[in-house]
Amino acid sequence: MRNPIGAHLPVAGGLATKGLAYAARTGAEAVQVFVANPRGWATVPGDPRQDEEFRARCAELGIPAYVHAPYLINFGSHTEATVDLSVDSLRHSLRRARQIGALGVVVHTGSATGGRAREVALAQVGERVRPLLDELTHDDDPWLLLEPTAGQGFSLCSLAEDLGPYLAALDRHPRVGLCLDTCHIYAAGHDLAAEGGVARTLAEIEAVAGPGRLRLIHANDSKAGCGSHLDRHVNIGAGHIAAAPFGDLLRHPATEGVPLVIETPGGPEGHAADVKLLKELRDA
Repeated sequence: MRNPIGAHLPVAGGLATKGLAYAARTGAEAVQVFVANPRGWATVPGDPRQDEEFRARCAELGIPAYVHAPYLINFGSHTEATVDLSVDSLRHSLRRARQIGALGVVVHTGSATGGRAREVALAQVGERVRPLLDELTHDDDPWLLLEPTAGQGFSLCSLAEDLGPYLAALDRHPRVGLCLDTCHIYAAGHDLAAEGGVARTLAEIEAVAGPGRLRLIHANDSKAGCGSHLDRHVNIGAGHIAAAPFGDLLRHPATEGVPLVIETPGGPEGHAADVKLLKELRDA
């Protein structure tokens, strides 16, 4: 399939039991899950029975799965405790991803806090994340997928050009990929809605990151305008990006084989409608 299209799944009540039922209800061909509280630091063990069922069913159905790491992670923080907790949290997500057969772990690229220079924060990112990458020694280990932010605050990576220094801090490790969030990149200043905007943006990303790094797309429309630096997701076609650019995205050579996962509002009905619309744009 050129682009499996799916959704972020609720998994309270069981990774396989609850999550895969939601995937079926929404028509998801790809899935993303949390394996810990997204807004907390607790690292909880999985349920081996649910893990194995989830892994087996995804393999049987040909559904690629991904893990989203908790939002609190910030390797650019000036607070040592936050960075230490970020290490533990990301290590947990990477380990759990392998256990459930996920292909990648998405992590936000963070920000420089405490008034420190960007270069200092990026050096710290490298120092603390590279050892985690060195632990990825199994063939079935997930990729670490960097998700640039909308550019709010003192963001370390939001525009395509920011990917160069960030990847350099990680020695352009071969297991580091990218997760492109359409709402984030639009809010950061790349005008996907302009004529040729999708092609220009993808060309810039590939020029900086190199081919083959783009491994996942978060397909979200934006409630706020281009360059607003506001991370406000809305349903596909209901925001400033509108539906047509998602068709451009799905047809571009750089996205061939890359799954799209929605993170939009609306519950199962809204998600099913977004998945259906993206499939129509893909198959048109």
